[in-house]
Amino acid sequence: MYTNLKDKNVIIGVTASIAAYKSALLVREFIKSGANVKVIMTKAAREFITPLTLSTLSKNPVHTKFSTGDEGVWNSHVDLGIWADFMVMAPVTANTLGKMANGLADNLLIATYLSARCPVYFAPAMDLDMYHHPSTTANITKLKEYGNIFIEAGFGELASGLIGEGRMAEPSEIIKFISNDISKDLPLSNKKVLITAGPTHEAIDPVRFIGNNSSGKMGYALAKECANLGADVIVISGPTAETVSHKNIKVISIKSANDMYNSVHENIKNTDIGIFAAAVADYKPKFVVDKKIKKKTETLDIELVPTQDILASVGKIKTNQFLVGFALETDNELENAQGKLKRKNLDMIVLNSLKDSGAGFAHNTNKITIIERSGNISEFNLKSKQEVATDIIASVISKM
Repeated sequence: MYTNLKDKNVIIGVTASIAAYKSALLVREFIKSGANVKVIMTKAAREFITPLTLSTLSKNPVHTKFSTGDEGVWNSHVDLGIWADFMVMAPVTANTLGKMANGLADNLLIATYLSARCPVYFAPAMDLDMYHHPSTTANITKLKEYGNIFIEAGFGELASGLIGEGRMAEPSEIIKFISNDISKDLPLSNKKVLITAGPTHEAIDPVRFIGNNSSGKMGYALAKECANLGADVIVISGPTAETVSHKNIKVISIKSANDMYNSVHENIKNTDIGIFAAAVADYKPKFVVDKKIKKKTETLDIELVPTQDILASVGKIKTNQFLVGFALETDNELENAQGKLKRKNLDMIVLNSLKDSGAGFAHNTNKITIIERSGNISEFNLKSKQEVATDIIASVISKM
């Protein structure tokens, strides 16, 4: 699943090649990734794969003509071209390549292609000699000069029995190619982001611990936002019910503040952005009992000692990393957050107040104030944590 394709509007153009059967698999891959798919077929393509198959998989009617039905319902190539975030012509025959290169709009697919305002990817499929014919090579060159994006044919056994280039790229290769191409233009492309999330559990004995009510929702929302903007993300997460499935996100599960400290320092060196959203325990038991403590006395004294300050330790050694901290306060919120930003050598701090209804631990919403090193302060209304993540990362990007 490629999450950066979620909610994208995709037109898949299918032409008359034996490789048209692969179009069904391509449609399915886009749908699994959350894209909205419409299929346009040439008339001859219907001899290789049925519109019913592609309609069922895409969950949309398949268009093959300028008008449909006895009443002549118009299929507007202009509206289709405007709707699409990108077009994928797969498979493309030599015939359709020639029409694309020379603007021969004798069918709905080519008319839509000529009306499209979006990127167009094309994956040829034809026999060996056709693929290497000078006219085909010239048409591919011309389409690349137009700004269309070429997905090369593969090498292998062809329908004719010959062995060589001309096989349409596999659907899995096509969707990976497009996902990677889209990511190149994202604002966090090639950036490495480290995010801490959730609580830490400081053991008292084998079954009890000191912890807090952090759910990890904010940290995981930040991870998704960064990954969707092209970053490679490492989430160092304390115990939480939150999960994430994204090819750009790696989760390292830890329990204690000491575990998190070690994991952060193992990964921070090659990081561009560090976002410390975890609610790390400030204290831990000085001694951990190796057996369950029995209830024998009216009181139980547990001596606590400070945990290592992860964020301060990173602030001392940072080079070019952009560091973001969080402050959860109940009194003198702004003053305390500003002091933390300076003390820990941060570039930005996100202030939460436990006085704000709907904000803080366990909620699906949050209300934040962003304080920058420059002194600039931005206040935001109560929003979902995913929307809050969008605001935070937008602020980070604007300052980097």
